[in-house]
Amino acid sequence: LASAGGELKNDRELVLTAAQHDGWALFFAPKQFRSDRELVLVAVRQNGGALRFAAAELRGDKEVVLAAVRQNGLALSDAAQNLCRDRDLVVVAVQQNAQALRFAAEELKSDRKLVLMAVLQDGMALSFAAPLLCRDREVVLEAVRQNGLALKFAAEELRSDREVVL
Repeated sequence: LASAGGELKNDRELVLTAAQHDGWALFFAPKQFRSDRELVLVAVRQNGGALRFAAAELRGDKEVVLAAVRQNGLALSDAAQNLCRDRDLVVVAVQQNAQALRFAAEELKSDRKLVLMAVLQDGMALSFAAPLLCRDREVVLEAVRQNGLALKFAAEELRSDREVVL
């Protein structure tokens, strides 16, 4: 699609086919297609990162964002702010990629269950947890078991705890 001539780029069927093969085709698509819900859904299902090229109203559409984060949890970074507060959607993003916790609303970074889910998958996700949870012994233990380098993000008192360090 990047090298297609003007008339071809305006051919919806061609753009749809290109997006089915590579969601990033949305980057090269004319603006009118970035607001085309069906086309954007096809693109983000193929590559969640294509969400960044969708029109703002579709980055606020829960179904579109859900499709994107199922494919790539980090697509949460391009979701509308209100969706970053949606626990169910954030859970899906974190299950796909624990690092998606970075883009969750602050109140969800204090959600013990969500943070525990993230650090069990990737201990380094502790770096995105609320300070209160960086003092939670169980959360920190799980993070450090998964990745010893996560100790760096634990509260000072836990970095001095023999069991946590070992």
